[in-house]
Amino acid sequence: MKSGFAALIGRPNVGKSTLMNHLIGQKIAITSGKAQTTRNRIRTVYTDERGQIVFEDTPGLTGVKNRLGNYMAEVAEKTIGEADLILWIAAADDGIGAAETEIAARIRRAKKPLILCMNKIDQVPERSKLMESIERYQHLAAPDELVAVSALKHQNIDLLLDTIYRLLPEGPMFYDESTVTEQPMRDIAAELIREQALRLLRDEVPHGIAVTVERMRERDDGSLTDVDATIICERDSHKGMIIGRGGQMLKRIGTGARIAIEEMSGSKVNLKLWVKVRREWRNNETQLKSFGYDVRSIRR
Repeated sequence: MKSGFAALIGRPNVGKSTLMNHLIGQKIAITSGKAQTTRNRIRTVYTDERGQIVFEDTPGLTGVKNRLGNYMAEVAEKTIGEADLILWIAAADDGIGAAETEIAARIRRAKKPLILCMNKIDQVPERSKLMESIERYQHLAAPDELVAVSALKHQNIDLLLDTIYRLLPEGPMFYDESTVTEQPMRDIAAELIREQALRLLRDEVPHGIAVTVERMRERDDGSLTDVDATIICERDSHKGMIIGRGGQMLKRIGTGARIAIEEMSGSKVNLKLWVKVRREWRNNETQLKSFGYDVRSIRR
C-alpha cells in the first residue's frame, strides 16, 4: 500500500481547492474567484485499492500584511514541512511573478518530492504557449514530475493520481476507507456561508468577513437541521452591504448557503443568519482565535 500526505500549494486563484474537490470526487473546500478564499488547512482523504492519499489544501501565498495573513502563511509553511510530497498548482495561462519566485524558494527549503501541476490547460489552446509556460516553471522549480490538467474540465485527473501514488512512500492507511474529510460539519457549514458571501459581495467586503456557527442541531424527528450563524465584518458600511436593501443581499447569501449545506449534509436545513461588526478583527489575536484562526494551534 502507498500512503502519505500531499500538500497543495500555489498563489491565490490557480484552482487548488477546485482541483482537490475533483481529486476526491466531492466538494469539501470552498471556491471563489477572490484571493484569501482558503484560510485554513483543509484536509481530505482519497482511498482506493492502491492506498491512501491525504490531500492538504493550503491558503494561497499572498503576502497580506495583517495577523490573519501571518496566520495563513504559517499554515502553509507548516503544511509543506509535514507533507510527504508537494503539489505545486500553477495556472497555465499565467506568467511568473514575485509570488511564484517565493513559492519556488519555499519548495527548495522543504526538500520534498515535487509534482508541478499545470492547471487550466483548457485556457491555453495553443500548444506552443502551453509549452513555453511549462518550460518557465520547470526552470524555476525543477520538479520530479509534471502533469498538465484542467480541474474544471476534469482533464488528466486520473493521470495526476497515478503520479502522486508513484511518489508516495509505502505505509498504512491513516484513515478509515470511508473517510473523506476530518472537517467537522459545523466548520464546513461556516465555510459554505462564507463562500456565498465571497461570490455575491463586492471586492472590498469579503476579505474582512468571517463566519461563526453558533448552533447546528438536528431535530428529534430527523426532518430538519437548524443552523444559526453570524457573518462577522469590520465596518458598519460593510454590514449594510451584507444585509442589502430590505435585507435582500443577506437573503441571497442565506438561500445559496442553505442549498449548499443541504447538498453536503443530505438533510433539510433551516438557516438563520445575523451580521455583526468586529472592528479590525483580522489584527486582533483574541478574535482571530474565536473565529478559528489560532496561531498557537499550528505551532504545536
